[in-house]
Amino acid sequence: MNHKKTPHPLENAKRSKALATSCLMAALMSALTLSALAQPVAPAPAGLKLEQVFRAEPYRGENAKSPEFSHSGRYLAYLWNPFGEPGTDLYVHDSKTGKTQRLTSPALMAAFDAPEDLARFDKKLQQKRSETAERQAKEEAQAAYLLGASVDLGQWEAAALEQVKKDYAAKKARDDAQKAIDKAEAEAEKLAAQALEAKRAGKPLAAASPASAASAAADKPEKDKEQWEWRDELKKKQAKDKLKPTDLYPGATQVVWANHKDELIFAYRGGLFRWVAGDSKITPLQSTSRALRMVAYSADDQAYVYMDDKRVLRARLGAGGVQVLNRELIHPDDAEKKYQIESTTISEDGRWMALVGRAPLKPAEEGKPAPEPSGRKVEIMNYAERFATAKKVDREVSDDKLTNKPLAIYIRKVPGLEDAPAKQPAPVFTHAGGDSWFELSPIAWARDGSRYAFSTWEREKELLRVYIGGADENAKPELVLERRGDVGHEVVNVVNPQFTPDGKTLVLTLDEKGFRQPYGWDIAARSLRPLLEGGKGEFEAHQVLGFTPDSKAMFVVANKGDLAAMNLFRVNLADGAMQALGVTGDYHRNGVVSYDGLWLSANAGNWAARPELKLIDAGKGSSKVLTDSHDKAWAQVDLLRPERFSFKNRHGDSIPAYVFKPNGWTAADKRPAVVYIYGGPLNDRHSVEADSFQPSAYVFAMYMAAKHGYVMVTIDSRGHSNYGRRFSDANWENPGLPQTEDLEDLFAHMRANFGIDPARVGLNGWSFGGFQTQYTMYNKPDLFAAGIAGAGPTEWENYNSWYSGRTIGKVDRSKPNLRKYSLLPMAKGLKKPLLLVHGMMDPNVLYQDTVNVYRALLESGKEGLVDLFLDPDGEHGMGGAVKTVGWHRKYEAFWLQHLGRAQPAQP
Repeated sequence: MNHKKTPHPLENAKRSKALATSCLMAALMSALTLSALAQPVAPAPAGLKLEQVFRAEPYRGENAKSPEFSHSGRYLAYLWNPFGEPGTDLYVHDSKTGKTQRLTSPALMAAFDAPEDLARFDKKLQQKRSETAERQAKEEAQAAYLLGASVDLGQWEAAALEQVKKDYAAKKARDDAQKAIDKAEAEAEKLAAQALEAKRAGKPLAAASPASAASAAADKPEKDKEQWEWRDELKKKQAKDKLKPTDLYPGATQVVWANHKDELIFAYRGGLFRWVAGDSKITPLQSTSRALRMVAYSADDQAYVYMDDKRVLRARLGAGGVQVLNRELIHPDDAEKKYQIESTTISEDGRWMALVGRAPLKPAEEGKPAPEPSGRKVEIMNYAERFATAKKVDREVSDDKLTNKPLAIYIRKVPGLEDAPAKQPAPVFTHAGGDSWFELSPIAWARDGSRYAFSTWEREKELLRVYIGGADENAKPELVLERRGDVGHEVVNVVNPQFTPDGKTLVLTLDEKGFRQPYGWDIAARSLRPLLEGGKGEFEAHQVLGFTPDSKAMFVVANKGDLAAMNLFRVNLADGAMQALGVTGDYHRNGVVSYDGLWLSANAGNWAARPELKLIDAGKGSSKVLTDSHDKAWAQVDLLRPERFSFKNRHGDSIPAYVFKPNGWTAADKRPAVVYIYGGPLNDRHSVEADSFQPSAYVFAMYMAAKHGYVMVTIDSRGHSNYGRRFSDANWENPGLPQTEDLEDLFAHMRANFGIDPARVGLNGWSFGGFQTQYTMYNKPDLFAAGIAGAGPTEWENYNSWYSGRTIGKVDRSKPNLRKYSLLPMAKGLKKPLLLVHGMMDPNVLYQDTVNVYRALLESGKEGLVDLFLDPDGEHGMGGAVKTVGWHRKYEAFWLQHLGRAQPAQP
């Protein structure tokens, strides 16, 4: 069935710009293709197994988190743990000496934990490692069994049942012993009571009676349980012992450096600890039953500001006493709205703070808390028990009336250490809330505390506003910039204003010319100007890391020069010239810059070298690797590297992609092939990223090419983020069609260049890609030979309104108007085999979406074409009964069944 929709309303107006953009993208991709040709890293072993590629213990470790420089720039603190260790411990690197100090570890923090907690951490860590090893052994045994080996697949259950029986016997013995003690004590008490009664009556004590029949019956040995009963006991034990996040050593969190000194405060299990450069140990500051969070040091570094669950407090270093800074808002009894503090932002100089408050939608009854808004809830079924149960999860969909709480911003002076509480000022900004979509950015303060800024977005009005206010408790902020309509659906997430150090310019990330880039609002001149290359650069740069102290340069992360990477750049604010600081081709994530602008740090890497935390000298351009996060055993299965390429679609856009070609590939082959697609916007993510080892798009693709000789392609069609508004807005009121056009054009490119059999090409995608796979299979039924659609939102009226109303189409809260994009009416167009995959406990894309499209397929007589593969306990990323290796084993079997094995043409 051909499914046509009206082109995007901005398409014609943007065609000339799109062509220019695509030329740049094509040139970039062409150059990059020549330097990134697919080369085998190691010969593919004949015995390569999925159990190796997707082993139970992932090869990927955890990269460093929350890097932060000290004010002097000499020290870099970060949270990290070597491969296989639990938690995230605190490390500090000294750039002067080149040495790294580990400040926390289970052993170092043992002095601050109860012995019982330490014992639990150790026990649960051993349990986790044991479960991981057992899962790997089971996977390998099952694979061997299917190949005909003599394997006892029940050995693990038998051992577990035996342990349950031993535990049960030990518990019964303890219980019986306690019952005997209790019984003896009861008998003794009974005899004592009888003796006392006899003494008072002046009668001799009666002889003890024999044990009653009931008592004798109770002493009979318990009948042994049947095997199914023992399995029930095992199930109970497994549920009881299931690992929770709090079972494992957590490590440190939330590091905050002092404003001037080389010292820091960090949080550990709700407590606060201090470290001073040069010290070999840490010092505890606060330890309460509340989860404490650090906010900042005071301006003179003599005190520190922190939060509990509601309040912002201040305590002096080396002195007792705690002062509440943002005491709860006070309202008269007849106040129409009674706001409660939601967040607090303190200026760097420590003199001012901005409070964001929310008011209940309904007033509280006398003596009771204010009622929370009760929105729509949907039920997710759990089939793990004897009879199915349901749990409710929140679900705000497109036709729900919004229940946003009224909002207010207060500006307050931070009281001095000895000051008495000042009178509460009135709010400087309010929003009525209710049935309207309203978003507020973080509030930013100038370094000297002289002014603050924030932005707002009102979806229904398509209205973006930026405000600047002075350090005044009573003055209203001024609206300095307004954009109505045509602001780019993706920009609203990144308009986080920040001031240059001199306070003269407010830097905003805007989409003025089709790409998200920083712009400067000159506060004195009241004018806006692009800050990168005169606004002519066609690339994304929506992360501003910081500035040099003299406000002459800015540091950003951008994909300039390489669309599959994000590099660190120093920007001359006078002319917008950009200097790359990181390694070209590396994808830089979680970047930070030192206060003096001399050092940067980020997790950086690529397909050939997995990401690690790097320290970058901004002056010399040199870098140093600080971590070693991943298992070196990855080299044993790192068999192929992909080749990046691009192709022109019918509209002149250059579409990025990569391909795994098997060893021995030639352009004359007639090989089966699979295309992986996502196709939807994700703020700053897409599939063709130089450091992304996505399980299906990359790892499984590498396996299928190396093991089975398939050609495996991953594409970033229009619809993806980080390629400019032309791409990210492609779905608007047209979801699925732009991607399908790009897939058609990709198919033609593959047929001409990649040595494929056009009758044996499959399509696969997850989440939005699951939607996209189905859309294409239903509307272009002769294009692909088979498809796998994972967790696809088939009915956009049922998906969360935050996403669908921002990227799919304009919503109408009086009716579910996004139903016009439903896949159900299209399902009858299916002609080729389709596998629907879903986790049945998915709270994101509801499992009912797959059930409903499956029903539509059955009603259309497609029983012979459609199959279901379900994880009864899985969520959006599966992970219940079906692990990563499990669903890719299913994929492998499906592709081999429907696309066959590779048969290269003979010379």
